[in-house]
Amino acid sequence: MLKFLIVSPVVHVHSEGRYGGYTPYVREMNLWLRHVDRVRIIAPLSQQPPDALETFYAHPNLDFVAVPALRFTNKKEVLSSLSKLPLVLFRLLQGMAWASHIHLRCPSNMGLLGLLVQVFFPFTRKTAKYANNWDWNSRQPRSYRLQQRLLRSRFWSRRMRVMVYGDWGERSRNIRPFFTASYSKTQALPLEPRSLTELPLRLIFVGTLTPNKGPLTAIKVVELLRGRGLEVRLDLFGDGRQRADLEQFCTEKGLVDVVHFHGRQAPEVVEEYFRAAHFLVFLSRSEGWPKVVAEAMWWACLPLTTEVSCVRQMLNTAERGVLVSADPGQVAEAIQGLLAQPQDYYDRCRAAMDWSHRYHLEAFEEALIKLL
Repeated sequence: MLKFLIVSPVVHVHSEGRYGGYTPYVREMNLWLRHVDRVRIIAPLSQQPPDALETFYAHPNLDFVAVPALRFTNKKEVLSSLSKLPLVLFRLLQGMAWASHIHLRCPSNMGLLGLLVQVFFPFTRKTAKYANNWDWNSRQPRSYRLQQRLLRSRFWSRRMRVMVYGDWGERSRNIRPFFTASYSKTQALPLEPRSLTELPLRLIFVGTLTPNKGPLTAIKVVELLRGRGLEVRLDLFGDGRQRADLEQFCTEKGLVDVVHFHGRQAPEVVEEYFRAAHFLVFLSRSEGWPKVVAEAMWWACLPLTTEVSCVRQMLNTAERGVLVSADPGQVAEAIQGLLAQPQDYYDRCRAAMDWSHRYHLEAFEEALIKLL
């Protein structure tokens, strides 16, 4: 009997006897859960009802062990989290003693604690998902660096297989270059890239509305293009602390009619907009596998993206998209350059779609089975 333990930082929700969380994460975990007998999840639990971007686990034998969320961003939170630490460690020890397979989600406070506790279970099979930038040359918090070192080490992390996004030439046998997926191969529909003569020119942004993701820069791109006489529209999906400021900026700049805030929406809703958009504007500072880039490519929506994590590998430098800085002028110039070369735009969109269609859910599930 395979008893599968998930140690996760994701804040979960509970409704009508079911547990769930952020939809892309839960959908991925449900692929794992098809192949295990019993499941136990150790994670924080919210008292809020589920929203449009959350869904539920699908397994008949699932136990949920709620633990406090640990935060260390200020003195008050540090003191509070330290007082809760013994309970979390005790729950982790209990869970790992029960499990025949341990799955960790890193980097995170929960992931770090899980890595420290798993040292005492050297004979238990383990997997870890490192859902951030694995590139050692990138800037990382110290706690992330520590988790990378522990995951690499075959002394501290025995019987461990670590999924990292991209191929970084790792020598440790723990490390496995990996990918993720959003769509079934049945959704790989024959789709033509949008014509650049179709107006308005449609841009899409998907992510949290925080400075780290660059939504303000995306809006400034629209402002620049409109100032140059182009008819353009931007659809933003996501929410965050910057939303009110962004809406105020749009009001001041007269962009209310062309910049549309949709908030948090189900993946199926976002998919419809991908299928109509010409360009994804993705200017993130930190990512693992930027799923939104792969999703845009799936629907022949060309990504304009900063070079973060494994994006260069995904785009094959510039064959399947455009690498840009987080400068609105450079992004606007890239768009205008492609408007002047519609065949180049078409070829890149086709190449992006063909590449992305290789990374479907069925291929992802097959790779997971090998890890189990």
